[in-house]
Amino acid sequence: MNVPANLKYTKDHEWVLVKGNEATIGITDFAQHELGDIVFIEIETVGEKLGHGDVFGTVEAVKTVSDLFMPVSGTVTVKNEDLDTAAEAVNNDPYGKGWMIKIAMEDASELDELLDAEAYKKLIGV
Repeated sequence: MNVPANLKYTKDHEWVLVKGNEATIGITDFAQHELGDIVFIEIETVGEKLGHGDVFGTVEAVKTVSDLFMPVSGTVTVKNEDLDTAAEAVNNDPYGKGWMIKIAMEDASELDELLDAEAYKKLIGV
């Protein structure tokens, strides 16, 4: 199971890559593996200001639909348009081509509430 050390993680299996005030968000390798073949990603929150824990979209796999939760508060600035026609990128490359949104973070101190790679590995039993 791939758990990059440079990311922060949520208990809901989202990952966060922070560069300055911008955060890139997606779902973890564990999450995509548990969901199975991902067929559709719906994100209609670009331009919206969302709080920590708010739903920013959904991911649809062959047998289930799951909500996607904001790991930190901020305004959704960009969604990964490539996922509209290639949702399987989340299965194939969850930390690269499978990223979902970028946000302008509102409160960087919320990052302190997220898990580091070691804590996330313990959560998923790796």
